[in-house]
Amino acid sequence: MYLTKLMGGYRNSGGSYIQWRDTLSLYHKLLLAFGFALLTGIAAQVRIPLPFTPVPVTLQVFMVLLSGTILGSFFGGASMLIYIISGTAGVPWFNGFAGGYGVISGITGGYIIGFIPAVMITGWLTDKYKNFGKVNAQLMLMSLGVFIIYAFGALHFSFVTRSGFTRTFTMAVLPFIPVDLIKATIAAGISASFLRKEGF
Repeated sequence: MYLTKLMGGYRNSGGSYIQWRDTLSLYHKLLLAFGFALLTGIAAQVRIPLPFTPVPVTLQVFMVLLSGTILGSFFGGASMLIYIISGTAGVPWFNGFAGGYGVISGITGGYIIGFIPAVMITGWLTDKYKNFGKVNAQLMLMSLGVFIIYAFGALHFSFVTRSGFTRTFTMAVLPFIPVDLIKATIAAGISASFLRKEGF
């Protein structure tokens, strides 16, 4: 019955996802933010260790990219803030079922911190500019989000490991580009399907 009521509100919005999302109560928006934080934690456990770098491949970035366009800038950012604060406090939902401040201060901490600006920028651009609801524009935004995550991750990696540019790039960025482009493409298709409504 609860789900039926929510879907009824969506239909009354003229089929526009963003218009429907913006009419939700603060409670429902926070519930969505908590939901995406949980999904990000679950996705973090899908990990593939690589023998030549201490940074594993995970599914986290996929959920991070979706949260900005689906939740919007503020609540997408709130979702990642919930994820980071809870994980730092000890909730074991960073990759490898880890939690605590040691993860944030460790080698992969920069990527996690980068989730917040990546989500807020992609979410803001999606909400502000109508054309960003199209698949190709969403792919561009998802790629921008990946770049932001890389920038934070690489800078932190370089600081923690005292690595120069070449070693940092080959260990903290280059190995992940192909798989993250695939994630970005799939995420762009999903988000565009939410946004591809006449009301938007």
